[in-house]
Amino acid sequence: MPQTLRRSCAACAKSKHSCDLRIPRCSRCIKRRVQCLYANEPLTAPPAGSGREDDCALIRPLDGLRSTLTSYRTGSLDPFDSYPQTRLPRQRVQRLIHSFIHKIAFQYYPLDLNPTSNPFLISWWPLALGDPALFHVSLQTACLDEELLAQKGFQASELLMADSIALLRRKVEDPSLAVQDGTMNSIITLAAIEFGKGNIKVSEMHVDGVKRLVNMRGGINSIRQTSPLTARMISWVSLIVMGHPQFETQDDVGIGDGIPPIPEWQLDSVIPQDDLSEPASLGVDYAVKNVYIRLYNAFQRAQQIPFSTTRLHDLTCFVIHRLLLSAPGIENTQASPITECIRYSIILYMFIIQGPTYYSHAVIMNAIVTRLMEHLKGLDLSPHVYDSLDVWLLAVGMVASTGTTHYQWFMERARAMAISLQLRNWNDALIRIRSILWLETLQSEDIFQPHWDAILSATNQPGTPRFTVCVSPSSNGTGLLWETIAPTSFVSRPVRPESVSTSER
Repeated sequence: MPQTLRRSCAACAKSKHSCDLRIPRCSRCIKRRVQCLYANEPLTAPPAGSGREDDCALIRPLDGLRSTLTSYRTGSLDPFDSYPQTRLPRQRVQRLIHSFIHKIAFQYYPLDLNPTSNPFLISWWPLALGDPALFHVSLQTACLDEELLAQKGFQASELLMADSIALLRRKVEDPSLAVQDGTMNSIITLAAIEFGKGNIKVSEMHVDGVKRLVNMRGGINSIRQTSPLTARMISWVSLIVMGHPQFETQDDVGIGDGIPPIPEWQLDSVIPQDDLSEPASLGVDYAVKNVYIRLYNAFQRAQQIPFSTTRLHDLTCFVIHRLLLSAPGIENTQASPITECIRYSIILYMFIIQGPTYYSHAVIMNAIVTRLMEHLKGLDLSPHVYDSLDVWLLAVGMVASTGTTHYQWFMERARAMAISLQLRNWNDALIRIRSILWLETLQSEDIFQPHWDAILSATNQPGTPRFTVCVSPSSNGTGLLWETIAPTSFVSRPVRPESVSTSER
């Protein structure tokens, strides 16, 4: 049993000076070059007679966390005893460590909420404990989160940023240290932090730097073989920061040095035979059609063997890179509107079903939504029959544009289309959406249904309708002409009778 509850080291206690409690040696002992011995391990008990409840409250969760971490996550690397030195007070560092382990790790990788398998706990954190640069960057993420909530400035995070940069500069000067996982993880994280602050040029500079390191390691797929988390994070974050892919993809059978497809992608894919699988039968460019068919079949197989969260992330990363890499330039006026609508809707759908990972993808999603709107407007320039594909396109557009100025535009189009197709309830819409491209998960319907409920409830309200719909025979006798008189100028072109049925063809 300890003879005293004193936390300060023996040298500071003897000279009656304040001790900063750093281990293995406090700052004063380091400066004086004397032996630093603690009678008790710092923070194992509150200062004698302090009686402060906040001290005790901090000690209890840290002690509990210590036993948990050392039992199955980081082995002998106790994060509260063995970590690189920083210029922050020890107590602040421990609080940030606690925040990173219990909060930030799961914010960065919400795909895996299991503490025994989350890659930021089992892979990233042990690496950070032995890498001062990565440790400072990790603390910085937790510190930014803390300071944003407090709204009292960013002094501590700026200090950590300065030290992170200094430590990384030393590492990149040594080629053997520059290509380490910790170095690349640190740089790509700094890129995301600067991007979040609005320092776009600095962020892009960091991405360019990490790309050079990737090339030194033999390419993104070479890194993936030994460091999956590093490869995934670099591929994804560089896409979010730059707004377009920074790495190529492998081909459909996994040949090449780029981002690889998942095994299910490489299986033989057949054209969907369902009559409502319209993208497979329309005049869609091969690159987009190939992605659609393979994705459709992969989703069908997932009904028997669901994707793991990591597998879904790998599929999402591959598909988005593949489609953006094959997209025509903005100056290309010959692009097929239907092809581009399907391209950008698939990209948005993959973002939606995966959800935010590592960092927010709101900026790139908003850019993709804008492109989708432009090509949907292009479809209006030629005769067009509303059908299940349109239901799916607008369903994706509504969800992707939620919270933006574009949302109302998609809502109005979807409302007019619901009248044209006589959609009465969510199930009518869901049948059509599922026939195009749909991954069945526990959250799938919850993501899409509220938007359609809002549309259909307004459309089906008694009294004066929001839209006045006129039905008359078409001039060529092929179907009915649906016209919305107010408040929009929507006109649905001649359609087959089954196209406006509430049941599937």
